[in-house]
Amino acid sequence: MPKKTDAMFAQLRKKGILEHVNLNGIATVQELCERFDVSPATIRNDLQALEKAGLLERTHGGAITSEKASYEPNTFQKEVRNVQDKALIAEAALEHIHPGDAIALDSGTTTFQLAKLLGRVERLTVVTYDLQIAAWLEGNTEVSIIMAGGAVRRHFHCTAGQTAIDTLSRLRVDKAFLAANGASVEDGLSTPNMDIASIKSTLIRRADKRFLLCDHSKLGRSAFATFAPLDAVDVLITDRKADAQFVEAARALGVEIILA
Repeated sequence: MPKKTDAMFAQLRKKGILEHVNLNGIATVQELCERFDVSPATIRNDLQALEKAGLLERTHGGAITSEKASYEPNTFQKEVRNVQDKALIAEAALEHIHPGDAIALDSGTTTFQLAKLLGRVERLTVVTYDLQIAAWLEGNTEVSIIMAGGAVRRHFHCTAGQTAIDTLSRLRVDKAFLAANGASVEDGLSTPNMDIASIKSTLIRRADKRFLLCDHSKLGRSAFATFAPLDAVDVLITDRKADAQFVEAARALGVEIILA
């Protein structure tokens, strides 16, 4: 019985370690020892087992996330990646938003950068399911905001589920500004979460013109759930580090490319 109990605790600890690393992006052996009250040798053994299963990557003194197709970095992790590129992409996107427009903003850190610029546009209506975007617009602009309700995804600052989809399905917007975890000529536009994929598909269907805001690190990559082919968007706004072959292939599909 004690051996069975120990094995159960070990499995629970490994699950907790994986959740902690995925949530924070990185963890040290020392902080994991303190968190789970076990020895460094035990943590190293756990990390070795998790790495062997392909669930994380060990580093000197700890571990980092292993970004498989189904792994989704949380909002904090995404905020610190390619910040300057995202700001330039947002500025380029703003040029396509005009007074009186009704637009949809997807959930994401690049779309949040765009949201921060929208106070410059008069008589604007913004539809979103991103809590951070809606809160920022409400507190800092005169923009009219329509928030799609639903169950809140913790650590991702957005809603999800059928309630959000039903709200978005009843609306029509002039332009949608979309985000993706992967943009591939072969696999299309993708995201790790199936519920979010359904929302993104809805945004594409309910917009007259569709813009994809995507920094170079997402191009040529694929995540777990595809929500549209690449040519479902009219315009891809990316940065100047974008792979030239990808850019040419996207243009061949009829997608307009803007390099910010």
